[in-house]
Amino acid sequence: MEFWEKYRREFPVTEHWAYMNHAAVAPLSRRAADAMQGTIEDVCRNGVAHSKQWDEVFEGLRSSAARLIGASAEEIAIVKNTTEGLAIVANGLDWRPGDAMAAVEREFPANYYPWKHLETRGVKVRWIPQREGRIELEDVDRACAGARLLTISFVQYLSGFRVDLEEVGKICARHGCLYVVDAIQGLGVFPVDVRKAGIHALAADGHKWLMGPEGCAILFVASNLIPRIEPVEFGWTSVANYRDYQSRDAALRAGAARYECGTLNTAGCYGMLAAIDLLLEVGIERIGARVASLSRRIAAGVASRGYRLMTSPEGEATSGILAFQKEGLDTVAAVKRLASQRIAVAPRSGWIRTSPHFYVSDEEVDRLLAALPA
Repeated sequence: MEFWEKYRREFPVTEHWAYMNHAAVAPLSRRAADAMQGTIEDVCRNGVAHSKQWDEVFEGLRSSAARLIGASAEEIAIVKNTTEGLAIVANGLDWRPGDAMAAVEREFPANYYPWKHLETRGVKVRWIPQREGRIELEDVDRACAGARLLTISFVQYLSGFRVDLEEVGKICARHGCLYVVDAIQGLGVFPVDVRKAGIHALAADGHKWLMGPEGCAILFVASNLIPRIEPVEFGWTSVANYRDYQSRDAALRAGAARYECGTLNTAGCYGMLAAIDLLLEVGIERIGARVASLSRRIAAGVASRGYRLMTSPEGEATSGILAFQKEGLDTVAAVKRLASQRIAVAPRSGWIRTSPHFYVSDEEVDRLLAALPA
């Protein structure tokens, strides 16, 4: 039995769907759902009687998230979503009129609007082109010259192109610019080491490849950058003495938790911790190899049926996302037909986008291929 087959029982979605839409919203594992249901039932029956356990879960989530990306728990903040994490960085830095930064054109809006808004403060945003869905290092290098910051997605949400985090990090280091990563479309599938890559900040929501709940995300801020990012949302849990309700000492918490400005999504944190721990148990290296294999199987199958790929899954650029189309095909209608056969994919800007996770079977991929319109 292959390793991934042993974990299929963790995902009840397999009883009903060939689910290849993890780049949109992933189904929860049994472990994540049970963890959330357990704490909800506890609060239903006991109120806050066991609230000390919540703190243990928050600390556990920071620790597991840190382990996932090679950071320390003190560098992790629990936030609502990827957008909030990126906005904390974008709005907390001391930008000056005339500053330049670099970003990638046609990114998912979460990694566009927080930076585009900086133009109202006089910041010049240099937009790096996507060339047939790919991002070339030469373009990144050119945009980073003289820039204070680069923001880039680990995996592009439409094309599925996966950047080489370490090579991009070398460019940022050479130009002395901060390195910010929207990791939502790759974290949980492919290895991330923020130290090796030289990443200064990273954000990712739980509801895609981490297979956790919506409304719960992680933000990594490197320890040496934390003093430079002012908490724009300054709340009662931003301060070191937040447990002392009578204190009015506004001294900040020492680590990234200063960006947590109030009560956390407790049930979501239970689910997120269970989801990350499951992935760590399976092994990110094994997950990445399996997902890349599924992408190549889909790519070969759709190409043989006359579909055009946005980008070919090649080497290190391969991700779990694949976009393809055929001239004259109504992709929205095609995706609806697939859904009627319990095959979950997504229509995106005239393309059919697939995104299977490691537990998806080869037979489910072949079922998708057989069901695609000729």
